[in-house]
Amino acid sequence: MYFVTGTDTDSGKTLISAALLAKATGHKCGFKPIASGCDVTEDGLRNSDALMLMAQSNMGLAYQEINPISFEPAIAPHIAASQVNTALSAQGVFDSMLNPAMVNADFALIEGAGGWRLPLGNGEYLSDTVKLLQTTLQQETSTYGNSVQLTHAVTKNTTLEVILVVGMKLGCLNHALLTQEALLADGVSIAGWVANQVDADMAFIDDNLQSLQQMMQAPLLGYVPHLANPSAENAARYLQLPQ
Repeated sequence: MYFVTGTDTDSGKTLISAALLAKATGHKCGFKPIASGCDVTEDGLRNSDALMLMAQSNMGLAYQEINPISFEPAIAPHIAASQVNTALSAQGVFDSMLNPAMVNADFALIEGAGGWRLPLGNGEYLSDTVKLLQTTLQQETSTYGNSVQLTHAVTKNTTLEVILVVGMKLGCLNHALLTQEALLADGVSIAGWVANQVDADMAFIDDNLQSLQQMMQAPLLGYVPHLANPSAENAARYLQLPQ
């Protein structure tokens, strides 16, 4: 199981997450636990990122299972939550997103929001939720809220690893190294990183890629150039799945 984070908002987490799902085989599912910037529909709030992951999943999950926490304004989630008189917590996000499909799938990923240290409020962060999930997956059988039982963690998906999406633009070297430093300090394993060119006119792209390859401590899963048609299928051609 993988958690996809990015060096920043708009680094391309959704495109890369959907592309990895498109490339994967077997039973697969993608989750977006928290989403801001949702559209109001007759079926409730809907987020384009979550819908993109849903389109590449094949386990028949309902939208609310893929995106359990959603807010209409495109602002920081903890601020959006305060606007509707609610609060976010690491445990609350964990309880809402836990789903048996996460460990029953052949390939499962969870896309974060913003960067690794996304604030939830009251001194908690989305990274705390990831660490809760990591601890849970190390247990043979775990039951949390609503009697959701993860019974196959040991035999199928025993670990949770992070995939880091580096939005290739000016400043990305610093962003990538600081995020890597935070991930390692939090004790999570980095399965790999993806270079996603968000700035079509970025100067010296090859030099920046070479620098990152020398400094990053995980394998490069692919370089996705700036795409005229940024679809999951097009991006998947430039990626390899983590080993």
